[in-house]
Amino acid sequence: MVDAVEEKYRHLEATIKEHMPSTDLERIRAAFEFARKAHGTQLRKDGNEFVTHPLAAAEIIVEIGMDVDSVCAALLHDCIEDTEATIDDIEKQFGKDVAAIVDGVTKLTRVTYTSAEDEQMDNLRKLLFAMAQDIRVILIKLADRLHNLRTLEYVNPVQQREKALETMEIYAPIAHRLGMQKMKWELEDLSIHFLDPVACDDITEGLKLRHGEDEAFLETVKTKLTERLNENGISAQVTGRVKHLYSIYRKMYGQNKTLAEVMDLHAFRIIVDDIADCYNVLGLIHELYRPIPGFFKDYIGTPKPNRYQSLHTNVIGSEGIPFEVQIRTWEMHQTAEYGIAAHWKYKEGKGEKEADEEKFAWVRKLLESQQDSDAQEFMQSLKVDMFSDEVFVFTPRGDVVNLPAGSTPIDFAYSIHSEVGNRMTGAMVNGRMVPYSHTLDNGDIVKVLTSKAAKGPSRDWLEIIKSPEARSKIRQWFKKEKREENVIHGKLSFESELRHANVPIADAMQEDILKKVLARTSFGSTDEMYAAIGYGGISAQKVVNRVREELRAAEKNKQAEDPAQEVVTRAATRKKAPQGVIVEGLDNCLVKFARCCSPIPGDSLVGFITRGFGVSVHRKDCPNYIKAVSQDEDSEKGRWVSVSWADTGTSLYATTIDVHVHDRTGLVVDVASVFNTMSIRMTSFNARPISTGGTLITIAVELKNRDELVTAMAKIMNVQGVTDVRRTEG
Repeated sequence: MVDAVEEKYRHLEATIKEHMPSTDLERIRAAFEFARKAHGTQLRKDGNEFVTHPLAAAEIIVEIGMDVDSVCAALLHDCIEDTEATIDDIEKQFGKDVAAIVDGVTKLTRVTYTSAEDEQMDNLRKLLFAMAQDIRVILIKLADRLHNLRTLEYVNPVQQREKALETMEIYAPIAHRLGMQKMKWELEDLSIHFLDPVACDDITEGLKLRHGEDEAFLETVKTKLTERLNENGISAQVTGRVKHLYSIYRKMYGQNKTLAEVMDLHAFRIIVDDIADCYNVLGLIHELYRPIPGFFKDYIGTPKPNRYQSLHTNVIGSEGIPFEVQIRTWEMHQTAEYGIAAHWKYKEGKGEKEADEEKFAWVRKLLESQQDSDAQEFMQSLKVDMFSDEVFVFTPRGDVVNLPAGSTPIDFAYSIHSEVGNRMTGAMVNGRMVPYSHTLDNGDIVKVLTSKAAKGPSRDWLEIIKSPEARSKIRQWFKKEKREENVIHGKLSFESELRHANVPIADAMQEDILKKVLARTSFGSTDEMYAAIGYGGISAQKVVNRVREELRAAEKNKQAEDPAQEVVTRAATRKKAPQGVIVEGLDNCLVKFARCCSPIPGDSLVGFITRGFGVSVHRKDCPNYIKAVSQDEDSEKGRWVSVSWADTGTSLYATTIDVHVHDRTGLVVDVASVFNTMSIRMTSFNARPISTGGTLITIAVELKNRDELVTAMAKIMNVQGVTDVRRTEG
């Protein structure tokens, strides 16, 4: 009696004979036996032998028309991750190509990650890198994911949602980017069932209720189209269908419509022999039905980046029901259904390898633009670069440039060349000047204005661009050209993030903690780390997370060495922190420094008793105090009290200064360098143009006393371009 697994293998062989009649079945049988032995008694969640999963993945690979190495790799794809088998074992028996594909699909299971995002990022990076070397890697990964979704009902609800969401965000869009529409649709339809089962059930039930009506409409239109094509001597295949589940779901819940309100539920496909017939058919359809303005797309003249080609038009029939028609040749149809697999470079030998390299050169381009990004940014950029809708614009010479939807002239400039972006001084769209933030639309003609005297990109550009390619090139410019400025910006961002995370700066800067953080983030010095934060190579949040982890680890080690240490630490935190000031006639009262004047040791003080909030301490030259005294209100007199400085020790105090400048290149760095050389900590640094001309820089600092501040202000006045320096008032 044939067991269930053997029966599934025989079904795979039958599929191979149908799609790949001249295939070496002995080699595929050997791969199956290897996988079955390696997985042994392992079971799937549905109770079947684990090897049934690679068998199903291999069958999907056969159906999309891949080669023998791909089928073998699909059968072996889980061996390295889930069994004792090694890459060397696979290479010895099945060759380098199969081993490389299996390695590319295998996750990085032996690495410890600090977050799920880091793990997902590294797995995807490895997958994309292997994909850039051999596109078969991602095809097997897609087959693996598709079968996992088909059997996802046996997994717990939390994992169901995680896998379904990851598929919608990563794998379905990859299938789209590879032009594999058939697989994309199934991945989306399966995923949405687990993400929103109630809505999917409603749609399914609604479609069942109107099934007869839909079938009648599809048959009527199909007959009418076929008759008209036959009358004009055009040989064609005409098919009609109701759009797939996720497409309907997006229209209903993205546009807040009921199923009855979704009008364009129906789509027709006409496949002809050559390109000329495509356009002939388009004319005949527009004679039969009224075209809807703005809904015609010529993807034959302007193919999508994934090589998709078809004519799309939306029309309205005599019943008043709109529908879509796609017109393509048989070759275009193969590309639309199977994408990159339809042009498989190994299918007919290695001769076409070079010609097909450009078909997935975007993978290498994507990897290059993501070299320095952290996990969160990598995932975000990946979704934008690989998975976003596209916008097609033109250069003044008529060349087509493909960009992510929402792109700006800056994205366009950097897509042409780094130097075009770096020297950009303005942009014209369709013959008129536009701001840098202008959103480009399909068909726009974009001209970039450049100058050799341009100052280079602005950090503000990073907030408005859409393409990771432009983001990467701008960061590279700042990394190379603005190191000192990057260090300053990075230091400020790092310290600001520490305060946001309630991590004392002194704790973070301990030599042993900092040394471990630098090692974990692969920087040789704090300046290197600050520079990377400054130009965007790593986020301040990620570095601070590393600091917190090291501080927690250090605290655990101390407690392990001395259990009494925890008691001492808790006792120390109960001690009242010194306020630094003495309030005449009041003991143990709450004291806070007024933000309007930010007093520091050395300033003459006065206190104001607030209702319920203790004593607010002001400088005696504070405009608010002077105004209050000049008004001489009796009700307020008794609330002003004498305040003096106590022994402030090494405590730091916050204050703010305003620096008026005539802007010039490098001025910000020169001003900030004054504080750096004096080891004065800056907590914020903001610059804005003012109506009277010039720029106002507002700097918040933490320092010991007034003498230190006066010295710093005097040095700043000596900086070229500075016209005035004063304490912030009000």
